[in-house]
Amino acid sequence: MRKLNDPDTTSGAWFEPKRYGYGADLPITWQGWVCLGIFISLTVFPSLAIPLLHRPPRRYAGLAVILTDLAVTAIFAWICKSRTKGGWRWRWGDPD
Repeated sequence: MRKLNDPDTTSGAWFEPKRYGYGADLPITWQGWVCLGIFISLTVFPSLAIPLLHRPPRRYAGLAVILTDLAVTAIFAWICKSRTKGGWRWRWGDPD
């Protein structure tokens, strides 16, 4: 993982690519950390809010949480893919 003050982080990439496999690793800039925090909060907090609802709307709350999670995850995956240094591709552990 690179440091936040590394000169390579000025290229516009927010995430480090995975060393093995496909996809992105941890964020390398503050923008990536903020994006990850927003993603986690938008997927966790709706689930925690279900007990606060009254009886009639609670019936569809589970479906609303699932649909929200799917939409937020799709948007987050698109952001990660477009902001990963070197893009998403299969990696075998070789240094790029």
